[in-house]
Amino acid sequence: MKKQTYLSCVLLSLCFAILTNVAYAQSVFKPGFDKGEFLELLKISSRQGDSLYNPALPAPQQFKMIYRSPAMGFDNRWDLWISENKTVCISIRGTTVKEVSWLDNFYAAMSPAQGTLKISDDFVYDYKLSHNPKAAVHTGWLISTAFLSRDIAPKIDSLFEKGFRDFYIMGHSQGGAIAYLLTASFLIRQENGELPKDITFKTYCSAAPKPGNLYFAYDFENMTKGGWALTVINAADWVPQAPFSIQTVPDFTEVNPFTNAKSTIKNQPLLKRLVMNRVYNGLVNPTKKANRRFQKYLGKVLEKYVRLVFPEFESPEYINTNNYVRTGQQIVLAPDSDYYAIFPQDRKQIWTNHMFEAYLYLTEVY
Repeated sequence: MKKQTYLSCVLLSLCFAILTNVAYAQSVFKPGFDKGEFLELLKISSRQGDSLYNPALPAPQQFKMIYRSPAMGFDNRWDLWISENKTVCISIRGTTVKEVSWLDNFYAAMSPAQGTLKISDDFVYDYKLSHNPKAAVHTGWLISTAFLSRDIAPKIDSLFEKGFRDFYIMGHSQGGAIAYLLTASFLIRQENGELPKDITFKTYCSAAPKPGNLYFAYDFENMTKGGWALTVINAADWVPQAPFSIQTVPDFTEVNPFTNAKSTIKNQPLLKRLVMNRVYNGLVNPTKKANRRFQKYLGKVLEKYVRLVFPEFESPEYINTNNYVRTGQQIVLAPDSDYYAIFPQDRKQIWTNHMFEAYLYLTEVY
């Protein structure tokens, strides 16, 4: 029965693919979520593996791959696809089975969203991913962005010279997380005249974890406002809920009621002051302690393993925050009873709701 249901799901996928590909072929490059457009890009993303884990996954119809990069950084890789109407897709690979790829995910202490990163003696990455000095991003994915952008930027310039102007940036899972940072980097490089200003970037971050803190999200969403960066999430998928988020008092804007809490308490009568101090410290200190632990284990401890990969790597000065937030315009794919019948929930099968099959199905019925 399950096999019959699965085959029916695949057949539905193939039929819908034909309809959406016709619609996509007639579309123009424009902002906002487009179901047919996203399905085509999701199919491109599903081709990131060296071999298909599921041969029944539908193939993209409008694009052809013209370049696959070598593996670099933390086993990162990207593919370059173009369509007949001179549209480009930069497809970023997600997490692989290699340990170094998982190290990329776990190296989650936050670094400033602008600065200099020394990866080796002959590779120093000067970057700016946000205009906000309080913005911070995931350090592992920042390193991946450094490697990938070094390979991608010359290809953008080359395609621009050939008349290409419309560029998708697409990533699923870890690839989606890196797509946020790449997009921010390219948009600011456009502002600075380092990339042609008449290139249009449209980003889809599929099943992506959270890339940075609230101030990075604010600036990213301002730079891509109007529908130029979409985050597509299966509400049953745990990956977009990662990494862990901890909000402390310093994460608030400078003007807030908590900044003066200590001085306010200090002016209270003795008995009231003792009670209020105990309550305040009981609320604030646990999050501060948890924040220090996350920075220690996901920063300082993991640095040792990062240097096994990049011996000359110099760790940045981490930002004192672990306030990871969802970023980009959210497109939420909400599972229903039909979904759960096709994709039964089993706590031992942690990737069920994260796989391409689940995202293809939910997008088709969106």
